[in-house]
Amino acid sequence: MSRRPNAAPGSQGIPEATIARLPVYLRVLYTCAEQGIATVSSEELAAAAGVNSAKLRKDLSHLGSYGTRGVGYDVDYLVYQVSRELGLTQDWPVVIVGAGNLGRALANYGGFASRGFRIAAVLDADPAVVGTEIAAGQVVGNSDAIECDRLVAAGVTSILNFAPVVLTVPVGVDVRKVDLSIELQILAFHAQRRSDVRVASGDKSHYRAGVGLAALAGSPGESVTAP
Repeated sequence: MSRRPNAAPGSQGIPEATIARLPVYLRVLYTCAEQGIATVSSEELAAAAGVNSAKLRKDLSHLGSYGTRGVGYDVDYLVYQVSRELGLTQDWPVVIVGAGNLGRALANYGGFASRGFRIAAVLDADPAVVGTEIAAGQVVGNSDAIECDRLVAAGVTSILNFAPVVLTVPVGVDVRKVDLSIELQILAFHAQRRSDVRVASGDKSHYRAGVGLAALAGSPGESVTAP
């Protein structure tokens, strides 16, 4: 692995599109490491991440990583570089607000700890849920009707929002919204464009056999292969 002398780990100047792809590269690199792969070519890494190799090399150049011609990238070192850039080399306490089905799934997800995220607390306003253990060592605390403003006042500076609401937060607080229904609607748009549409009775559109949407919910580290 050739390393650029005095290469600064710079989140400054890194395009947002590159930052969005770094976690994808990291996931592929973790898989390589688990399989005992010591080096990986840009072509192999790009194919596994679903991008072209030129884009991947440009993305990694922002980290000061250029690989070695004819050899590729050192997997362990690249894991460190990407992890450092994403801030995953430090401990991040996470509070889960809401202990419903999604909250329970997040609390029991084993992949957080290995990525630097520690579930510090799980909170819920439902008296029937408060005090119950929903994950190993995780007892639900009372949220006491906690809302976004109180989270921010308590020092929370980053929020991942799964709720179907728009949050208004002060400057300095980052919010990322995850809406699965919106993602499915976007997939439906693209599926529709690829399909032959026929109009049936009732003016409803139907698509040729075999066209549909699938939500993959594999376990952490589990590969999913389409039949």
